[in-house]
Amino acid sequence: MLRRMGTLSIIVAVLSVGCAAPPAVPPKAKDPGVRGGPSGAGGPLPGLTNTERAFFQAGLAAFLEVETVKEGLGPRFNLDSCGGCHAQPSIGGSSPGVNPQVAVASKAGARNIVPAFITLNGPVREVRFKSQADGTPDGGVHNLYTIAGRGDAPGCTLAQPDFKQEVARGNVIFRIPTPVFGAGLIEAIADETITANLRVDPSSRSAMGVAGRPNRRGPGRVNTSSNDGSITRFGWKAQDKSLLIFAGEAYNVEMGVTNELFPTERDETAGCQFNATPESRTRLDATSVTDALSDPLKFAIFMRFLAPPQPAPETPSSARGLTVFTEIGCALCHLPSMTTGRSSTPALNSKPAKLFSDLLLHRMGPKLADGITQGIAEGDEFRTAPLWGLGQRIFLLHDGRTTDLIEAIEIHASAGKDRVPSEANAVIARFRTLGEERKQDLLNFLRSL
Repeated sequence: MLRRMGTLSIIVAVLSVGCAAPPAVPPKAKDPGVRGGPSGAGGPLPGLTNTERAFFQAGLAAFLEVETVKEGLGPRFNLDSCGGCHAQPSIGGSSPGVNPQVAVASKAGARNIVPAFITLNGPVREVRFKSQADGTPDGGVHNLYTIAGRGDAPGCTLAQPDFKQEVARGNVIFRIPTPVFGAGLIEAIADETITANLRVDPSSRSAMGVAGRPNRRGPGRVNTSSNDGSITRFGWKAQDKSLLIFAGEAYNVEMGVTNELFPTERDETAGCQFNATPESRTRLDATSVTDALSDPLKFAIFMRFLAPPQPAPETPSSARGLTVFTEIGCALCHLPSMTTGRSSTPALNSKPAKLFSDLLLHRMGPKLADGITQGIAEGDEFRTAPLWGLGQRIFLLHDGRTTDLIEAIEIHASAGKDRVPSEANAVIARFRTLGEERKQDLLNFLRSL
């Protein structure tokens, strides 16, 4: 009897092993999406003086202003306010969830047609044409709208570009707004600090196929201003030198407002000129210093004193994700931190800037190439996008083509026959070999920034 029971026990045990559930398969990694909770962004830098905070507030007010034709809007424009473009997750950020470019098309009686690539739930977009009608390179911004039909622009009859035709011939590329959080810290980083990154860990950089160059003419090849040779660092291709130039150019290009940096109307069509130029200027008769400043200078001060976004509290997963980020080579380009140089503003002097960028140009391959040259940045080169604030960014990449982090990561890898490959190919190859749990840790880390 005992022998039979023993045999039965063995049979039951064997059957139990044979029927055991297979080991659990980890769920497929998924972008956790835009982080909720407080924005942790939009406020002033810590350590500003009371006077500096007053100038920050004046700049913020100007940044939020909605322009009319009397104040300089047009004749061609993309939107009527800085704050409309730079809104997510707070003032100074990137494209909001509801695109204000749809409503502004018919504002004040304007007769604009909303192009098919501008949608209510899509990103704010700027349009550039790759080439002109005769086939020569273009690369310039072609504004979405005109002031024709507006009640404050009587007599103006200015047509929009034929976007449908340009899209059909593959001549259109898009840019979305770059966040300007922490821009003063970026401006205060010394050129030598940026170029020094090219000399760090050369063996790892070489093994991973990572090169990079600043947007500079001459030795070192960063993108730089053509006169003084210093490194330019603002914009998707690091094409602008300073926040003041960045602000003045955007005011003229995006809203059509002439200013002391860009004093000429981009379109001088007769019948659509309503103001003397420059439309925004230093007001020498103002009763206060802040009122005397031109709008571009106010914008620049606001951006210079705007604090960087605060990351979410660290979790075990996001901590592991940072390790993965470094191990697979992301940090070779998305450098976690740089330190500012000697600044005449104490709040910017020798401060850590945890921007996750080297501010260098990198070749990103044919999938991301836009065919536009700016400075020495060629058609497939882009500045390493700073990742601080990524956790609350809706639209990703330079053209806002995706809202999904995994897709954005995968698009970094590309190569084609007779085409220059992306410098990120080896990094993305490592990403693809990660288990789903480690991929998820990486995604959780990125959304914590």
